[in-house]
Amino acid sequence: MSDPTASGLSSRLARFNPFKIKTSREDDEDDAGDLIDSATVAGGGHSAGPTDVTRLSLRISDGLKAYLAQQGAIGEDDPESLQALVEKPHLSIPAYVSDRSHPLPEYFISSSHNTYLMAHQLFGASDAGIYENVLGGGARCVEIDAWDNPADVNAPEVTHGFTLVSDILFSDVCLALRAVLDREAVTTADPAPILLSLENHCGPEGQLRLVEIMKETLGEHLLLAPITDENAEDHVRLADLTSKILVIVEHHLPTEAAESDTSSSSSDDEDTKTARAEYSKKKAATPSTIIIPDLAALGVYAQSVKPSDASWFGTDGLANRPHHHMINVSEAGLGKYLPGDATAIAAHNAQHLMRVFPKGTRISSTNLHPVPFWGVGAQVAALNWSKFDAGMQLNEALFAGTDGFVLKPAALRAGGDEVVVKPKKVLRLTAAGATDIPLPKGREAGEIKPYLTCTLAQPAGNTKRKTGGYKQRGDREPAESPVWEEVLEWEYEETELDFLRLLIKSDDSFASNPVLAVAAVRLVYVVAGEWVVIPMLDLKGHDTKCSLVVKFDIEDV
Repeated sequence: MSDPTASGLSSRLARFNPFKIKTSREDDEDDAGDLIDSATVAGGGHSAGPTDVTRLSLRISDGLKAYLAQQGAIGEDDPESLQALVEKPHLSIPAYVSDRSHPLPEYFISSSHNTYLMAHQLFGASDAGIYENVLGGGARCVEIDAWDNPADVNAPEVTHGFTLVSDILFSDVCLALRAVLDREAVTTADPAPILLSLENHCGPEGQLRLVEIMKETLGEHLLLAPITDENAEDHVRLADLTSKILVIVEHHLPTEAAESDTSSSSSDDEDTKTARAEYSKKKAATPSTIIIPDLAALGVYAQSVKPSDASWFGTDGLANRPHHHMINVSEAGLGKYLPGDATAIAAHNAQHLMRVFPKGTRISSTNLHPVPFWGVGAQVAALNWSKFDAGMQLNEALFAGTDGFVLKPAALRAGGDEVVVKPKKVLRLTAAGATDIPLPKGREAGEIKPYLTCTLAQPAGNTKRKTGGYKQRGDREPAESPVWEEVLEWEYEETELDFLRLLIKSDDSFASNPVLAVAAVRLVYVVAGEWVVIPMLDLKGHDTKCSLVVKFDIEDV
């Protein structure tokens, strides 16, 4: 049952429990993000390519030009070498990352939680157009919560039940999905598949309408049967799913885990406390809906289960499991088994799908930290795409330059090479400086003291380093274009799931330090040993005119 090849990376998690990390107020501030809108370019890996802003508006300050000339990175008074540096990609995505020849469970999948919601989990508005935006931004797994329509049983709705969230028609969501695939059929050679996580709350008649609407609207894109006649338990290769929609259908076990962690928080206002209490009460009083055979049949390669115990990663496996089961678990539900059972969970996830979703207390649509869950091979770390916070920044880093599917490290794949503990590495980040840092509202350039803070995020925890603050003095570069000339250093054990979040902040001694610009990279993607220019984003995931000049040096200890 267990695949020993899956243990190499995950077993190292046992030294450190990432779910017991105490975070400071600064850590919490660094994790925050702003609401995403139609101008957002980042979140699903799409900010890695050139845009009008990065092509036409990025520049390097005179102070940085002089420093880079001293380092031999550009010639003095040589605009061509300067332009070449600005245009050179800071990432080089290995070809194997996008190899589609492996079974579906061997990929990380860029994923959205409660996709229909525009913001708050209890009060937010729903919008079918969000599906086009999220898929266009790089997601390949989206979620639909389907409910009977009290006004018309033939027109099921999509909403967050038992809340004040507005509703939209299920048929409109399917039309949005179809529009994306039809557009990609023209613009993309081999469109990646879409996984549709369907949470059903409809009765038998409503479920039949769900099936009819999906078949009518999605047409040839909807996967209705296995691709091959091979063993029913064998998983399909990603390459065989081009332009298909795979429905994830619920399979209710005799005993299931109930949703927890929905109790009120001390930070809730009275309206939120009332709404949360009402939601919990109504949800607890509503039994699970029996899935009719017509709908169950659409779960060709993914049937979602919520086990009530740990048997699913045990020696005997999950009892009463359906074919192609997908473990559907909250971050809190999975976290209680980590790090102690990390190796067994990773072995399970080498051959079966897992979806991890945000705990119920995240009603303001904040995000889970996906790296620890990727570290045990969870394919689907479902994120709220309404905020460009730390979770979405890391998602952008993992899926940079891809189609929303990334091949897992060999240690997390079935049949992968046996991985021995790799030598420790040293990362030296030389931070030269930045140009055209965006200023907070109401602030002048002379009123900020910018510094660079960088967090190395790994499955087993985070490590932070930062430069000193920069303040304009005399004829030095203005504060919005600082020159730091500092080296930040980390010694770490390489896992292939090592990320660096880079935040430019202002050292405001009288208040919390605001984040001015952000970027995140996966270390196996970075161009190392050379000076690179990183285009920086704001907290909405928008392009900015800000550029960060750094050099990554990664060596064995």
